Amino acid sequence: MTANTSCQTCPTPVYSRIGKPKEGSVIGEILALAARPEVISFAGGLPSPDGFPVKAIQEAANWVLETCPQTALQYSAVAGMLELRQAIADIETKSGVPTTPDEVLIVSGSQQALDMVARLMVDEGSKVLVETPTYMGALYAFELCHPTFVSLPTDDEGLNPDLIDDRAAGARFAYVMPTFQNPTGRTISDERRRKLAEKARHYDFWLIEDNPYGELYYAEKPPVSLRAYAPERTLRLGTMSKVLVPGFRLGYICGPKHVIDALKQLKTSMDLHTATYTQLVTARVLNEGLFDEHLPAVRKLYAEKAKVMLDSLEAYMPKDPRISWTKPTGGMFIWLNLPEGLDATDLMKKVLASDTPVGFVPGMAFYTDNPEVNHCRLSFVTVPSEQIRAGVKSLAEALKTFL
Repeated sequence: MTANTSCQTCPTPVYSRIGKPKEGSVIGEILALAARPEVISFAGGLPSPDGFPVKAIQEAANWVLETCPQTALQYSAVAGMLELRQAIADIETKSGVPTTPDEVLIVSGSQQALDMVARLMVDEGSKVLVETPTYMGALYAFELCHPTFVSLPTDDEGLNPDLIDDRAAGARFAYVMPTFQNPTGRTISDERRRKLAEKARHYDFWLIEDNPYGELYYAEKPPVSLRAYAPERTLRLGTMSKVLVPGFRLGYICGPKHVIDALKQLKTSMDLHTATYTQLVTARVLNEGLFDEHLPAVRKLYAEKAKVMLDSLEAYMPKDPRISWTKPTGGMFIWLNLPEGLDATDLMKKVLASDTPVGFVPGMAFYTDNPEVNHCRLSFVTVPSEQIRAGVKSLAEALKTFL
């Protein structure tokens, strides 16, 4: 007897509030269209495969299996392997924030870090502060705990702590990406970081600093971590997905030991520990000088791709004062601002139907409330230069039909 694979009569389980499937969205439908192979896609936030250090990983993998195979293939501690925690602590210390291995927790990608922080600190209805706009993956993780979101004010220089007021009182934390922000590419200054730390102390909220792109600067290093200004109330989230490879699913959290200990208890109930083997391979790659030997080439590649897109925007976009875009000094994204009243989803439908179809992420996806629809997030690092030029030109031609 064969199983009924049509499920026409299969019962639907009673889903929990957290697990209940969400209804389809306009953005989801559009992004599905943008995934077609003929589309020039500026939508994905993926690192460039051209930047994967394949040889270094292969050598490190062989070294791990030759020197400590029993350890690499066995269960390990919930906090993460000491070798990797030490390597990350050394990187953080070198960047200006003294860190010990006990202040580092290894997690399965920074998305798990976001989920864990929300579970640890958010009850239903708890106030959570987020930038406007902000990383939509963080919103998805936080929403499972049903917080009350409060948007933090931003301007052309990013988060503006001078405008944080009494609405921040009672918040559990502020989620911020101060360096090469997703989706805008903006970086806030040292002065704004210092003022943000002062606001956090004044209103007694924690700072969740997400730093996936900090090492992807094009020329000058970015300002120091928020932990340098408020170490007693900052958790810094990092990931190997953007600087090594996303397939390893390795991230980390740095912060006060008592909070790391609480997160360890939470992680024990979730997955026991992150994969031992990939931790040891990553530790070996880091200790062999990844940041000094490999990352300069990745930074050069990303800087070149960013310049191609910025030059193309300058060359092809309509000369209209209502149209502008950010000029990031690192990271993977450019934020395109359209005239008020123009919906980026309509623009995307138009350009997807053109002879040179182009995909991007409409800006409304990055807001918790009162979404601004006249923005686009453009990612450039995985797209060949000639396609960047062709895609921006096609996008500009479609935009002209709305003006």
